[in-house]
Amino acid sequence: QVQLVESGGGLVQAGDSLRLSCVASGRTFSMGWFRQAPGKERMFVAAITWSGANGLYADSVKGRFTISRDNAKNTVYLQLNSLKPEDTAVYYCAADLRRMSLLARDYDYWGQGTQVTVSS
Repeated sequence: QVQLVESGGGLVQAGDSLRLSCVASGRTFSMGWFRQAPGKERMFVAAITWSGANGLYADSVKGRFTISRDNAKNTVYLQLNSLKPEDTAVYYCAADLRRMSLLARDYDYWGQGTQVTVSS
């Protein structure tokens, strides 16, 4: 069993930056970030392999968000730059014990989420 704890969310203005963190209680393999806005389904944001050498991004965040990880700290990060009001959502960290994926159903463990609110 792996527990994931996110932090770093908050209320910011458009154009600001945030860095989200996700600490895992044990070793994980591929990691991903998803987000869910009110009344909408959970959407893929970014994913990274265990080595950190490969990453995937949703088109809507490419060039603005960066995923990274520090395996010595069992932590994955999501740097959010140039935030827009449409980035407002609960952001979830997830661990996939097999492979990097864009699909929520492929992930084995989920955190409780951290709220990001971007005002215009």
